[in-house]
Amino acid sequence: MERNKKYPFAIILITSLFFFWGFIHNLDPILIPHLRNAFSLTHFQASLVDSAVFIAYFLLAIPAGSLMKRFGYKVGIVVGLLLFALGCFLFVPAANMVDYTYFLGALFVVSCGLAILETAANPYITVLGDPSKATERLNFAQSFNGLAAFVAPIIGGKYILTEQPKSAQEITLLPEKAREAYIQAEAAAVMGPYLILGVIILVVTLLFIFVKLPEIHENEINGSNNVFRAFKHKNVSWAVLAQFFYIGAQVCVLSFLVMFATDVSGVSGSDAKYFAGVAGLAFMLGRFIGTFFMRFIPPLQLLLIYAFCAMLLTLYVIYGHGVSTLYAMIGIAFFMSIMFPTIFAVGVSNVGGDTKSASSLIIMSIVGGAAIPPLLGLLSDSIGSFQLAYYVVFVCFAVVALFAWNNIANDHLPEVRGKH
Repeated sequence: MERNKKYPFAIILITSLFFFWGFIHNLDPILIPHLRNAFSLTHFQASLVDSAVFIAYFLLAIPAGSLMKRFGYKVGIVVGLLLFALGCFLFVPAANMVDYTYFLGALFVVSCGLAILETAANPYITVLGDPSKATERLNFAQSFNGLAAFVAPIIGGKYILTEQPKSAQEITLLPEKAREAYIQAEAAAVMGPYLILGVIILVVTLLFIFVKLPEIHENEINGSNNVFRAFKHKNVSWAVLAQFFYIGAQVCVLSFLVMFATDVSGVSGSDAKYFAGVAGLAFMLGRFIGTFFMRFIPPLQLLLIYAFCAMLLTLYVIYGHGVSTLYAMIGIAFFMSIMFPTIFAVGVSNVGGDTKSASSLIIMSIVGGAAIPPLLGLLSDSIGSFQLAYYVVFVCFAVVALFAWNNIANDHLPEVRGKH
């Protein structure tokens, strides 16, 4: 099929996936403080939610790429959706067992599905149409991920978070039966939203099974069965590195926002969820506005500008005081909005038959979301300062800025330039 052909219905259907995995990811900022409260967890223990989520990307990305090479994008999407739904349903036994490790297991299964979905959908939408607009098209689709980032914390906060959660000390002082009943109620609150989401994902899966989607075949002549050969392309190697650090930064900012609000900014838990929603709104607006700017500013130049802005705002988060630090967090959410799709589009640009392998490697690098948040949590617990630990995030954005600068200097990726 010709790359410049338009596939509007296929693009709409694939774009819906960006909303769904964005929704499940952005329940994590609500789930983390909820489970932290229910099971009296430290910052490090709470960060294991993100580790359970993002380690799946490291383990499943290459198998997902192999699956797509053999059976195509559609099969990869269907398999990913089925695992997504299964993981949501596993929240029911996890809640009944009242065990933190069972929740981590359910999240891991969900994320196995998401790893396959993202490995399929991200490159699929870049090759589904005019190559010169691949970055704009991916940023537009990722904007609906941003919409989910706005909606999920508000919905999750309403149906999952307790309005007046008990502190760890209060839970400890409860009589044994009352303590068990409280923890059981807190665990059970998680079931409803995930059960409903699982049913919705099953319906979406049926839609993908019965709707015919165009299968795009890249030139496989120059491809290889060895997925790591994609590293011969410098843009792939740089994209893997940059994506690792970017995802680590994104998770630290969005997933820890509610905890940061209560522990540092002095905002109540019931109010903190609204700040998480506003951060999601900023993330969404950043994607739409960034996509518009790419018509006039080359994407890599815009990425460099956004990375520097994010670095400056991170310094304010570290040294600022009160609720203003939360507004800086919201600003960071805006400026990091275009980072994932732009890094991804650069990484898979001009690699021909290695496109699916490059996609697998870049999705693998999302394991940064499993590695970096626990590092921030350990640093916070060891030095006794949640704010100073955000130097970890500053370094992550510096790597993204370096990625943009290096690729601008090389100037060898004409397909990822916007209209200007």
